[in-house]
Amino acid sequence: MRKKNKDSIFKIAAFIILLFYGCFSNAQNLDIKLLRSINLGGKQSYDPTFKVISNSASPISIATPIIIYSIGLLNKDETLQKKGIFIGESFLVNAFITVALKNTIKRDRPFVTYPDIEKESDGGSYSFPSGHTSEAFSTATSLSIAFPKWYVIVPSYLWAGAVGYSRMDIGVHYPSDVLAGAIVGSGSAYLTYKLNKWINKKKQKKIFFDGKKE
Repeated sequence: MRKKNKDSIFKIAAFIILLFYGCFSNAQNLDIKLLRSINLGGKQSYDPTFKVISNSASPISIATPIIIYSIGLLNKDETLQKKGIFIGESFLVNAFITVALKNTIKRDRPFVTYPDIEKESDGGSYSFPSGHTSEAFSTATSLSIAFPKWYVIVPSYLWAGAVGYSRMDIGVHYPSDVLAGAIVGSGSAYLTYKLNKWINKKKQKKIFFDGKKE
């Protein structure tokens, strides 16, 4: 009886492993197929433009909170200063989570595994998730929370989406890297927003930006 139970457990475990492997293999095939259509199927004349967009992620993400905070400081606007700090906090939380995931998962860049992928950049560290994409979406989401107006939200997410697409166009990330980067970046900003609200509630004083009016 026990032997039959053990055999059944072994068969179920084997089935689950095979099912997982099959799903992973299919997902990986879809990932590289989509990447090839973007990287190899697009017009090469657009590559320099996408490279500029890709390289804009870090400078804009770093400059945005500094500029907003500086304007608030010059105008003696505490709310604007807090918004600048919030966007900077989101950037740092995102950086921590992204680096932790990269060094835990350690996924190789697509051009390492698939030599036919045309790379326009060395890409830096590991592939998953996309750091440029997570930076851009962290900035777009925190900006949208801080300034919930359509003329802020729409351009912010269009830019973030363009950054994500550019990382595939220049051959340094899989689509799944970019999708994960968008989720991590947006999630980091939202997590920071929720943490700020929790800290303000605990302190009984509005120390950080939490979306509420002063």
